[in-house]
Amino acid sequence: MLRYHTIPVTPFQQNCSLLWCDRTQEAVLIDPGGDLGALRAAVQQRKLKLVALWLTHAHIDHAGGAGQLAREEGLPIIGPHQGDQFWIDGMPQQSQMFGFPPAEHFTPARWLEDGDTLTLGESQVGVRHCPGHTPGHVVFHAAEIKRCFVGDVLFAGSIGRTDFPGGNHQQLLDSIRTRLWPMGDDTVFIPGHGPESNFGEERRFNPYVRGT
Repeated sequence: MLRYHTIPVTPFQQNCSLLWCDRTQEAVLIDPGGDLGALRAAVQQRKLKLVALWLTHAHIDHAGGAGQLAREEGLPIIGPHQGDQFWIDGMPQQSQMFGFPPAEHFTPARWLEDGDTLTLGESQVGVRHCPGHTPGHVVFHAAEIKRCFVGDVLFAGSIGRTDFPGGNHQQLLDSIRTRLWPMGDDTVFIPGHGPESNFGEERRFNPYVRGT
C-alpha cells in the first residue's frame, strides 16, 4: 500500500509530496522545489529509501531543488513531459526572476508520456499528461489509494495559472475534464499549493470548472 506525506517548501509554500510503499519502504519525492534539509529529514525520520524524484512540471518552486538533490543523492529525475524542456533550460533565469537560490540544471533520466506507468515498490502509479499550466505538465494517479498528485493543474476552489509562457487556458480546462474527472469523484487530489480536495467537490463547486 502507498502512503504519503506533504511537505510545504520554498517561499511559495509548494506542496512537495513524499510518497512511499509501506511494504518495501522505497520512496520518491514529488516536486522537490527546495528546502532540501526538510525533505531529507522527512525521509530519514521514516527510515525510507529514496529511489527517485518525480516532477509534475518544471517551474522553479516545483523543480528548483531537483538538480542538486539528484546529484547529491545519486537519484534519477523522472518527468515531466518533454514539453517542459524550455522551462528546464531556463531554470537559472527562473531562480533570478523569483528570488530563489541558484538552481542546478538537470536532464531527466526519463521523460513521461500520457498513459505511462511508474513502479514504486510493489505499487503502480499512472501518469496523465495534463497541459495547460505548462505544456509538459503531468499528474501522478495512485489509483490503489484514490489519490492524484496534480501539481498546478487544479486547486481547491481554483485552477492553475495560464499566463506564463506556454500556458493555455482552454487546454487546461480540457485536461481537467478529460484526464482528471474520469478518475472518479471520490479521488482526493494533492495540489501544488493549498489544501487537498476531491474531484467531486470541485466538479460541483469550483467556479472555474463546475459542471464540466
